[in-house]
Amino acid sequence: MARLYGGIEGGGTKFMCAVGSGPEDIRAEGRFPTTTPEETMQQVVAFFKQAEQVHGRLDSIGFASFGPLDPRPGSVTFGHILSTPKPGWSNADVLGMVAADFDIPVAFDTDVNGAALGEWRWGAARGLDTFIYLTIGTGIGGGVMANGELVHGLLHPEMGHVLLPRNPEVDPYEGFCLFHKNCFEGLAAGPAIENRWGQRAETLPPDHPAWELEAHYIALALSGYICVLSPQRIILGGGVSSQQQLLPMVHQKVLEILNGYIQSPLILNHIDEYIVPVALEGKAGILGAFVMAEQAL
Repeated sequence: MARLYGGIEGGGTKFMCAVGSGPEDIRAEGRFPTTTPEETMQQVVAFFKQAEQVHGRLDSIGFASFGPLDPRPGSVTFGHILSTPKPGWSNADVLGMVAADFDIPVAFDTDVNGAALGEWRWGAARGLDTFIYLTIGTGIGGGVMANGELVHGLLHPEMGHVLLPRNPEVDPYEGFCLFHKNCFEGLAAGPAIENRWGQRAETLPPDHPAWELEAHYIALALSGYICVLSPQRIILGGGVSSQQQLLPMVHQKVLEILNGYIQSPLILNHIDEYIVPVALEGKAGILGAFVMAEQAL
């Protein structure tokens, strides 16, 4: 009998839930705003309970959540959201609130790691074992797979918080990150664009100078990741990355920054096949949660 999985993609503004096993088998979907941990997790549980009445018992659940979080089984704070600027969510045991109602395995990881798994199984990272998935939107985060395994380590990578050089004569905006100011997220996420230019990214015309600066910061970060992690591909998601004019500018600037040092034909001659957009659009996270659920069995 085919397995039936529950998937949760928990974001700072909304939660998405689904029941199924893959992109061709999604039997139920639901979404609701992220309010308090207790209210939001109650809605998650209610969704799965109702879905089980219609589609049968779930075998496992994958929970891909915004963070920072603790993904380490055996840790006293495993399954908790850690210190976050989102009011009321710091130290919330979100995994425990879901797992208490289901006597089945519940996997827990970051939303970007979930999306990375979705792209690996069904999307732009198929056939690869070492790649980066990066989302650039309201925040910036990344998931890394190295030699077929997601990278965790001390906690999990915080790719949006690498520090980037900023020339104050070119860019007087100091950055919005409460912790670092001039980190990648602080300089290049959606709120930075809005604060710097006075309007949201999606309202800026393609020829606005914002995009040249944005491409510069993205290229700086990607060039660092390329040198440190040597990924076989970099996949870009998120609302900011979806701007059509941005990716070609990033390609050119990465080539300029690397300056021929990485002697790979894929980068030198085919960078448009090396730094690519997501293939699963808005489904990567929830599909990756299915993969997490499968791996939990």
